[in-house]
Amino acid sequence: MTVLRRLAYGAFGVACLHLVFGAIVRISGSGMGCGDHWPRCYGRWFPPLDRPDLIIEVSHRYLASILLLSLVALLIAAWRRRGEPGVAGPGGVLRSAALAVALGFSAALLGAMTVKLGNAPFATLAHWTVAMSLVATVVASVIRTGGLGGAAARLGGASPRARRGSLAGAGLALLAVVMGGLTAKYPGAAVACRDFPLCGANPDVVRAAVHVQITHRVLAVLVVLHLIGLAVGFTRRGEPAIVRRAAMIAASLGVLQLVVAGAMIGLRLPPVLRSLHEATGVSIWIAAFALAYLARRASGAAS
Repeated sequence: MTVLRRLAYGAFGVACLHLVFGAIVRISGSGMGCGDHWPRCYGRWFPPLDRPDLIIEVSHRYLASILLLSLVALLIAAWRRRGEPGVAGPGGVLRSAALAVALGFSAALLGAMTVKLGNAPFATLAHWTVAMSLVATVVASVIRTGGLGGAAARLGGASPRARRGSLAGAGLALLAVVMGGLTAKYPGAAVACRDFPLCGANPDVVRAAVHVQITHRVLAVLVVLHLIGLAVGFTRRGEPAIVRRAAMIAASLGVLQLVVAGAMIGLRLPPVLRSLHEATGVSIWIAAFALAYLARRASGAAS
């Protein structure tokens, strides 16, 4: 299982880097850096790196290719070890690795559709949502190999209440990060609110953009409050240490995100630095999903 764990961790690292770089693509407006050409960039696999938007976009594509290769490597390794305990069957890494490969290719196809449609918001949002599902599946693969606390979760001891609360937190985190993607792409939504924590609506943008921004903010606050509640509740009830630790990490990231969001708006941070906000949001989703998955396994669920 050690080899599978290392491969899963490698795929997880590449997936995180790919997501952060994808945020930079959106925030910097580099989504059409290669025009409407896909998979090659202006007919070349290695185009001249003579424009910043092209460099960002083609680097994002290279990372996507590396991610797919790492996922395929994990799947092949799991298939070759399918006879070992904990690899095949319910709760085994083979199934999650296969799902990750399927989601990886789906994300690539949606990326192509996004390019062909001129970086349309709905296509970008679909691509972003599948990417969130992909990184969650990779996290599940790591946990199934015993990483990220997966080995400790096998000892059990988590209550059904912890499982349900963690699942609700992951659901809220997913909604918040998807709405964050919509906020980044919907015309005017990213600058619809000029103040923090109140909105201070921007009169130069349409009302719908303000609604998108406010919805994202409300969901974000609900996520943070819920995660803090889970961390406090798990400590008081004496849930397993791995579940308590995961809840504390998720809650801490939530608080950090509020600080980052306030600084981003209050200090009028430039686009490149604003990518920190999206990176932290992705980290919260990963932490919330890992918490939910660990709590599920620690409560006795096999999958």
